[in-house]
Amino acid sequence: MANFFTDNKDLQFHLRHPMMRKIVELKERGFAEKDLYDFAPQNFEDAMDSYRRVLDIAGEVCGEVIAPNAEGVDHEGPRVVGDRVEYASGTVRNLQAIVDAGLSGMTLPRKYDGLNFPLVCFVMANEMVARADAGFENIWGLQDCAETLNEFASEELKAKYLPWVSAGATCAMDLTEPDAGSDLGAVMLRATWDEGRQTWLLNGVKRFITNGDGDVSLVLARTEEGTTDARGLSMLVYDKRDGGVKVRRIENKLGIKGSPTCELVFTNAPAQLVGDRKMGLIKYVMSLMNAARLGIGAQSVGLCEAAYREALKYAHERAQFGKPIIRFAAVAEMLSNMKAKLQGARALLYETTRFVEIYKQYGHIARERALEADERQEMKFYNRLADGFTPLVKLFSSEYANQLAFDAIQIHGGSGFMKDYACERLYRDARIMNIYEGTSQLQVVAAINAVTKGTFLEQIRRYEEAQYSDAMQPVAAKMRELTAKFEEMNVRVETLEKECAGYKDFHARRLVETAGHIIITYLLARQAGESDEYVQSARVFCKLAEAKVAEAHTYVMQSPAEDVELFRSVQNEVL
Repeated sequence: MANFFTDNKDLQFHLRHPMMRKIVELKERGFAEKDLYDFAPQNFEDAMDSYRRVLDIAGEVCGEVIAPNAEGVDHEGPRVVGDRVEYASGTVRNLQAIVDAGLSGMTLPRKYDGLNFPLVCFVMANEMVARADAGFENIWGLQDCAETLNEFASEELKAKYLPWVSAGATCAMDLTEPDAGSDLGAVMLRATWDEGRQTWLLNGVKRFITNGDGDVSLVLARTEEGTTDARGLSMLVYDKRDGGVKVRRIENKLGIKGSPTCELVFTNAPAQLVGDRKMGLIKYVMSLMNAARLGIGAQSVGLCEAAYREALKYAHERAQFGKPIIRFAAVAEMLSNMKAKLQGARALLYETTRFVEIYKQYGHIARERALEADERQEMKFYNRLADGFTPLVKLFSSEYANQLAFDAIQIHGGSGFMKDYACERLYRDARIMNIYEGTSQLQVVAAINAVTKGTFLEQIRRYEEAQYSDAMQPVAAKMRELTAKFEEMNVRVETLEKECAGYKDFHARRLVETAGHIIITYLLARQAGESDEYVQSARVFCKLAEAKVAEAHTYVMQSPAEDVELFRSVQNEVL
């Protein structure tokens, strides 16, 4: 039987990370619920055993149900029937299997019928689901919207919606509009208070909404009449059972075709306010988007895993000139690079998840009691890392998903261009990952502050001070060299930015990617000290990083301030 957890030693390695003890202690509040719920863990070992058992079940559902349905779902797709979404038949079976296995509400508190699992486990399940079918991950993974309700909604709203999500209700986040894509401050869907009905009424159009006909939707709407900026926006929760929303159409997409991307028309749709008015974009959507970007990181890594496995399998089976094509150096090198990028992206994903987890748990604890001084400091520390690493993991993992899907087809040759092989679907599915939830360009904008404020360099120094195995000493030495180049680039950019505004923006991606390459290499080198499984990938990724950083360093160090005109000339071009 196929099981996407037990067949993946890399996932099991990350589940054993030393920081899991701290994460479990925070999540379980010192195992305070062990006497309240029969299924609450008694101690750390008991908790870890529960995580493994549930992830094993998730792996089996992914391998035995979701993956076999993927091709059929891609072919059939969802449709609009009576202004509502009707899922593909395979998607219906997937959702039922998920509910039957009890895999909804993974991170939600037990008081709301959730499993109270750490974010690490949810991200792992997300990754496995994406490996099986990236389109279905968009439906199942959106249950993370419930975490925003858990974090910011009133007790009344949480009691109403969170048990429903734990029972299998699907979710959506209704943010973008025809004239408000990345610029969410331009959202104009109106929310007006109806005194008689004691509810908010939503009117307007939302577009490009993933799983737009979900049972529970978080809607960004303009509650403040006469405003046109972010300060007039609030977050509301909409219940599909209340009506008032029609699905105008489902977009005909290149990939992730099983996931309905909808255009929605709101007509006096009743909704309830989440948190405070005017904080919709400034506070709640930013939290929602950070969670979504972590979700896309997991989705991207899952697709990387699928692409690598398809390519490796084909390279072993396909014979040319009397031998399997994996025996050819050119193919073997491609596969080595694919594996290094896969394991590197995964290392960054779970490092980021751990940072986010600890920061978020302190946030929950702070609503229960006042934090101690050392806890406040630790929360700030991990908040800073989470803010820097989240766009970084979204950037690298989504770009690697595209690269690995591309390489998988290349290894398949002409066969990969045919729909007979899964890599064709993976290639189409991957293309959206460095676009939605913030394009790669926007991730650079979000991450550049972690460069200029020193967040990345400080963390690189912490990795630098760690102990590495003898086999990894050359890799660690090379990273120290690359870090010196990174510092040189920073100094030059900072200096020339004073002479020419826009110089930092021009080189932002080179700076962010340089930091990312160094960080990922260190993460793999650290893992190689614990398992020989990562030695080859650490060495391969070190070579890739060296080449990329050398290219970026040469460009930046030889780039005069006048280079800013290279993009300004395009900005000013009129066709």
